[in-house]
Amino acid sequence: MNPTFNPLFQPFTFPSGLQIPNRIVMAPMTNWSSDPDGSVSEEELRYYERRSGQVGTVITACAYVTPNGKGFHGEFAADRDEMIPSLRRLASAIQSQGSKAILQLYHGGRECPAELVPGGDVVSAGNVPNAQNPSVIPRPLTSAEIVSIIRDFGEATRRAIEAGYDGVEIHGANGYLFQQFFSPHTNNRDDEWGGSLTKRMAFPLAVVDEVTRTVAEHAREAFAVGYRFSPEEAESPGITMPDTLELIEALAKRNLDYLHISLMDYSSRPRSGEDLNRSRMAIILDKIDGRVPLMGVGSIRTAEDALHAYEIGVPLVALGRQLVVDPDWTQKIQEGKESDIVLTLSADDQESLVIPDPMWKTIMNSPPGWFPLV
Repeated sequence: MNPTFNPLFQPFTFPSGLQIPNRIVMAPMTNWSSDPDGSVSEEELRYYERRSGQVGTVITACAYVTPNGKGFHGEFAADRDEMIPSLRRLASAIQSQGSKAILQLYHGGRECPAELVPGGDVVSAGNVPNAQNPSVIPRPLTSAEIVSIIRDFGEATRRAIEAGYDGVEIHGANGYLFQQFFSPHTNNRDDEWGGSLTKRMAFPLAVVDEVTRTVAEHAREAFAVGYRFSPEEAESPGITMPDTLELIEALAKRNLDYLHISLMDYSSRPRSGEDLNRSRMAIILDKIDGRVPLMGVGSIRTAEDALHAYEIGVPLVALGRQLVVDPDWTQKIQEGKESDIVLTLSADDQESLVIPDPMWKTIMNSPPGWFPLV
């Protein structure tokens, strides 16, 4: 591949006006490494610094916006103003290397471990437990609590602006609270927040509206807002591709800078819908029809993978695990050194790759095939 003509290294401007130097994005990945009070740790700062500068944009690991939304040990916080200095340190670490910094905002819902939320009070859209932890029955949120959480996302957005981030991403994927509201599997409500497809979309769309309203009120320069989603669920009933296309239609009408599809494989095909022979990515691109940029992720490891995703029509290509394995992936492609890209980890790589201890232990104990280990 001739790097001179590689479209991945062309600059890109989001609808908000935020400009990035190239189309490569570091995808959000949990690293389990923050301090107990929710502050970003020194290990995390070094980890992000090592992976910033070559990619155009870094999307951080998720930050919880309210205490009952903390989903992981070692997750950092955006739930109170006291966290703004911590958030600022992370944004500055990324931006000092030349990348834009986007803070991912999150609520885990029923996926939150009981020991991490106040009083062990695990909440969700409904009272459906996770099949992997059936003994924890989540408490359905009241309407007043839902409205409060919507405001919490707005307040976390304000903190991101004050901390100097270039944008926020709303985490609506991977089985967490937004997906719990959208899914007929987990949302068994019969009020204004559940039942019909339109009502199941009400919470995600209300948060989007609150976040974009907050940006309009507080941001003094270009500030991007993205939304990450998972297109389907394995459960029946569950989220189907037709459901997701309706959500995308609603999201495309709002002032978003991008949609971010969460996939294990960018070329995967749908389980449901009228067209089972095309990739989910292609179907969603058709639905979007150029109204909002789509960010694609999922098993992109080589230069050819990234270029293929771009050629499908995805203007922004996100990499996760591959940037853990090889932080210099982008530079190697830009310099025409694709053959030097590292595709596997060994047990001796932690120090050279600047990976925090909790993240490294998780990687080393990951299921076969989850991380490319030698």
